[in-house]
Amino acid sequence: MLLDLTKLEQNVNEISTIAKTNNIKWRPHIKTHKSIQIAKMQMAKGACGITVAKLEEAEIMAEAGITNILIAYPLSNSRKLQRLQSLAEKTETTIAIDSIEQAILVNKAFVGRKRLEVWIKINSGLNRCGIEVEEVVELATAITKLPNLTLTGIFTHAGHSYAASSLEEVKAIATAEAKVVLQSAKACEEVNIPIKHRSIGSTPTFKFGAKIKGITEIRPGNAAFFDMCQVGLGVTTPSRCALTILASVVSCKKERIIFDTGSKALSLDQGAHGNKSVVGYGSIINYPEVTLARLSEEHGVGTLSSKTSLKLTDKVQIIPNHSCAVANLFDHYIVHHNGLIVDEWLVDARGKMK
Repeated sequence: MLLDLTKLEQNVNEISTIAKTNNIKWRPHIKTHKSIQIAKMQMAKGACGITVAKLEEAEIMAEAGITNILIAYPLSNSRKLQRLQSLAEKTETTIAIDSIEQAILVNKAFVGRKRLEVWIKINSGLNRCGIEVEEVVELATAITKLPNLTLTGIFTHAGHSYAASSLEEVKAIATAEAKVVLQSAKACEEVNIPIKHRSIGSTPTFKFGAKIKGITEIRPGNAAFFDMCQVGLGVTTPSRCALTILASVVSCKKERIIFDTGSKALSLDQGAHGNKSVVGYGSIINYPEVTLARLSEEHGVGTLSSKTSLKLTDKVQIIPNHSCAVANLFDHYIVHHNGLIVDEWLVDARGKMK
């Protein structure tokens, strides 16, 4: 797994600049890279903290000295809440709340402990976790009555933007994403519940949402690397994709080329349903005549639209469809700069999914 340092820095700098230009905070989602090295790079570039998907990711980052952490996941399991107790003692940890039942369980776990900061998660169209706008006042009111929790924010994740059919649709989703957060915050403040943090920003939408008045924070993750899903959405270009997989040609047939990169290297992800612009299982740089049409566990099968110059043992770089999924398949990043290998970084939170 190769990581282009120049492109990574360019991508990180762009997010930082967008946040500064719009006078908002930036809290990158580290589930994309799962790397302490990259998280610290993002913090050095001005990130206010990090976002994680899983408690284990938070624990790894906290051990490395990163202490401002949003766990964007509604924890309720008793064993996880016990671990959260320990984590919260040494960090500024915030967790997602999306039901009164969950809030009661979290409150009970923090009896006699430091008050836990929580944010309400709103559904902005992904229809996964998150409550509806009309439910927010009831949940916010319930939280304010729980003595061990402090409500300070409202956030959402417009993951359905990955299925947009055009950049115009992405912009519309970004507007709607911000609207539900701002409406929710306004509804709470009308009943005297202050909402300090109003957080949005999937990778497809963050550039547009950052400009909307009232939003205080963006949380792009994939934007550190980008990938072919983002290219397909029109959000970026292949030249900005920092993560690639180095593959070798292991067999040449009349109508196909076989590479040593199957589903255990590239994953079977073809993007969100509806994103029709993602073709195959990754883009082979400099060989547009080859479509990576099929993956088995150890084999990537490329079909040919015209004659190719590729031959046995040749090496190629493949831009994956979904860099977040691919990063979790490897132990290390081989970091390169101007064509030279300059370092090797651990994927520190690889496999930390609990």
